[in-house]
Amino acid sequence: MTAAENVCYTLINVPMDSEPPSEISLKNDLKGDVKLKTEALKKVIIMILNGEKLPGLLMTIIRFVLPLQDHTIKKLLLVFWEIVPKTTPDGRLLQEMILVCDAYRKDLQHPNEFIRGSTLRFLCKLKEAELLEPLMPAIRACLEHRHSYVRRNAVLAIFTIYRNFEHLIPDAPELIHDFLVNEKDASCKRNAFMMLIHADQDRALDYLSTCIDQVQTFGDILQLVIVELIYKVCHANPSERARFIRCIYNLLQSSSPAVKYEAAGTLVTLSSAPTAIKAAAQCYIDLIIKESDNNVKLIVLDRLIELKEHPSHERVLQDLVMDILRVLSTPDLEVRKKTLQLALDLVSSRNVEELVIVLKKEVIKTNNVTEHEDTDKYRQLLVRTLHSCSVRFPDMAANVIPVLMEFLSDNNEAAAADVLEFVREAIQRFDNLRPLIVEKMLEVFHSIKSVKIYRGALWILGEYCSTKEDIQSVMTEVRRSLGEIPIVESEIKKEAGELKPEEEVSVGPAQKLVTEMGTYATQSALSSSRPAKKEEDRPPLRGFLLDGDFFVAASLATTLTKIALRYVSLVQEKKKQNSFNAEAMLLMATILHLGKSSLPKKPITDDDVDRISLCLKVLSECSPLMNDIFNKECRQSLSHMLSAKLEEEKLSQKKESEKRNVTVQPDDPISFMQLTAKNEMSSKEDQFQLSLLAAMGNTQRKEAADPLASKLNKVTQLTGFSDPVYAEAYVHVNQYDIVLDVLVVNQTSDTLQNCTLELATLGDLKLVEKPSPLTLAPHDFANIKANVKVASTENGIIFGNVVYDVSGAASDRNCVVLSDIHIDIMDYIQPASCTDAEFRQMWAEFEWENKVTVNTNIVDLNEYLQHILKSTNMKCLTPEKALSGYCGFMAANLYARSIFGEDALANVSIEKPIHLGPEAPVTGHIRIRAKSQGMALSLGDKINLSQKKTSL
Repeated sequence: MTAAENVCYTLINVPMDSEPPSEISLKNDLKGDVKLKTEALKKVIIMILNGEKLPGLLMTIIRFVLPLQDHTIKKLLLVFWEIVPKTTPDGRLLQEMILVCDAYRKDLQHPNEFIRGSTLRFLCKLKEAELLEPLMPAIRACLEHRHSYVRRNAVLAIFTIYRNFEHLIPDAPELIHDFLVNEKDASCKRNAFMMLIHADQDRALDYLSTCIDQVQTFGDILQLVIVELIYKVCHANPSERARFIRCIYNLLQSSSPAVKYEAAGTLVTLSSAPTAIKAAAQCYIDLIIKESDNNVKLIVLDRLIELKEHPSHERVLQDLVMDILRVLSTPDLEVRKKTLQLALDLVSSRNVEELVIVLKKEVIKTNNVTEHEDTDKYRQLLVRTLHSCSVRFPDMAANVIPVLMEFLSDNNEAAAADVLEFVREAIQRFDNLRPLIVEKMLEVFHSIKSVKIYRGALWILGEYCSTKEDIQSVMTEVRRSLGEIPIVESEIKKEAGELKPEEEVSVGPAQKLVTEMGTYATQSALSSSRPAKKEEDRPPLRGFLLDGDFFVAASLATTLTKIALRYVSLVQEKKKQNSFNAEAMLLMATILHLGKSSLPKKPITDDDVDRISLCLKVLSECSPLMNDIFNKECRQSLSHMLSAKLEEEKLSQKKESEKRNVTVQPDDPISFMQLTAKNEMSSKEDQFQLSLLAAMGNTQRKEAADPLASKLNKVTQLTGFSDPVYAEAYVHVNQYDIVLDVLVVNQTSDTLQNCTLELATLGDLKLVEKPSPLTLAPHDFANIKANVKVASTENGIIFGNVVYDVSGAASDRNCVVLSDIHIDIMDYIQPASCTDAEFRQMWAEFEWENKVTVNTNIVDLNEYLQHILKSTNMKCLTPEKALSGYCGFMAANLYARSIFGEDALANVSIEKPIHLGPEAPVTGHIRIRAKSQGMALSLGDKINLSQKKTSL
């Protein structure tokens, strides 16, 4: 282990601005009163931590500070003796340390339990066997002290001494086993049991066997260690499983959530029996429901999702879907989102009915809740989940549709749009449900508040009303929605009627009103009440048209044309046919008249005029070709779109299932547990070890087969080969931390003293600690580690220099400037997916846009898109079908999310300039949008750097 990797026990904050005191002034202060001695000792500790040696002060501290009984001084002395050099340059123990050893022997027999306990803690950090040897009898005696604080620290001291210098206390496991049998305090038992696990597993198992029935009565800290022992034993020796699995089952009932979580995780690794998986999953679900912390809920939900990934466990979890849905009582949207996704993945024909009943209840609940910002999003999630259930299990659609269609009149447009999309798909797929859907649609039609939903509803009614009665009902609803016609004349009459002064104006006293901001506003004595009433009384469709939204009029014209053409084919009487057509044409004409008048807030657009005029022409001529186009082709387009969507979903599901299915090749060897050697059995990954490595950021990622993708690819040269000090850094990115492992090589024949790596950062990076100085022998090398925290997705730069003194030289400090280290944004960006609606919404909301001009040597459009996807870690949201074929241009939407939760959107618009020949490179633009400026700029820089394809 290098010096930089030694375990650090004590962190001390050092004020940088103070001038270091001289050795003489420190000596005088150490001879003064207690307050002066305390301050001087603190300064000495800081100076030693900064690399000063101060050998002259050792004897002064032993004479004037060590005998004091002051508790603060004693605490500071423990830190001082931990860090001070205790050996001579040739490795022999300093003579003065004998006096220190004697002082600590007295402290181990001190009547105050705090001094005894903290001294025992200090002894855990000593690495000199000669210092520890005289103290062994005193340490053993502390095991029988009346106070638990002393006893538990004595156990820890014995454990570390046994681990480092077994010869000093060879009977430690036996001693601790006897101590454990008679001990009553939970923390002492935990420490003793932990020592036995690591020092003598057999004794630990013997103890556990004697008290295996009382495990539930132990404290949670001891239960956690027992779970760890059982896991390790069964991991190394699977034949022991039967002996301990009952104990793990019992620990699932523990009162401590941490013990339940660990026990459930261990049970899953020990047994794959359905009863074990069910018990563990039930335990996880209880934890999610009872724990109040959302982070805990999300972590445990992830464990349930991991369980589901195993094909044999999925069947067990399917029976627990209803229990999993109890988690929906949590108000957090992220937890609800994961729960609904998990339930949807597990739903089967056996439990889909119960699932739909629960989801319907949840949807109705959201209607009664006072509006919260997440309520709308939650309702949307529920609608989408019900949509997916109905598509997978068509029998459920009849139950779901009536409840959901109530939400078409909802104020929240997003949820209503999801319902509409679902209804459109259901009415196309399920012929038997068409009458029900049309009936419900006509019921809620008048109460729809959003113009977008209104347009969709009009389209559905126009497309799927097939009986004479339904067609007449649609016409009645449209007339009711438009109000009195002709619109222009009736509106002018209303205006004229409202201008009569005796009806309109009422005179009253002037009133002072307090506004929301607390200021006064004076209301006029002439108050008008009629116009407000007029706004409320206006039918919905008339309101949309007077607001200037004529796109809905174009949609209405298409609907009227479809139902009129259908009515003509259904009814034989010429008189009825003509009267229905005339009514439809009158409605269109009156809308055109309104559009051209000055009454609407915005005039009608030319596109809408063209569409309404075309519909009028179609109705006046009634040609068979137009009849086919309006009544057959439109539905076929929808049918094609839905089948393409379904194909895509099936394909992605197939890929998922292929990933999960464990395929066994014909020639693969079959492993029998009974015939497997012990060392092979233990080759499976140890979960405790893995979680510890993950916490330290040392997760062993599977390296790619490509040698360029290995660690060497991340080594940055910081200085030149001819510099006196050569340095290179390996940049290891672990989510929010960056670890710089810098190799420093002394290329001179001199000893370099106080060789310090000085670093500074640019961007959203923060250096956690200053690397400590080193002394480098001639042609020696050392590793220095520096930690940097990352706060956001932005290109960061780390720069700095190496400064050092040459021993014996009188000149100033020498300095070697290092090259800049650029932190790559790609380490934080991961591909993600979102719906088209979410993409459009984010595109409209995000204010930072970066437009990058395409400048590349790639000649193929698809190849360029794949190259951009690979170099930016983004995911293409545009389906493969839309990108296939060749037409000389391409548009695609890309999306990614950073580990900090920031979204990045990009739109690629590229074309192939055919007039420049087949070898002409791709041209166009990439527009990037993000919430933060840094993200948009960094992603743009990344695209600019990697646009051109390098030839290998």
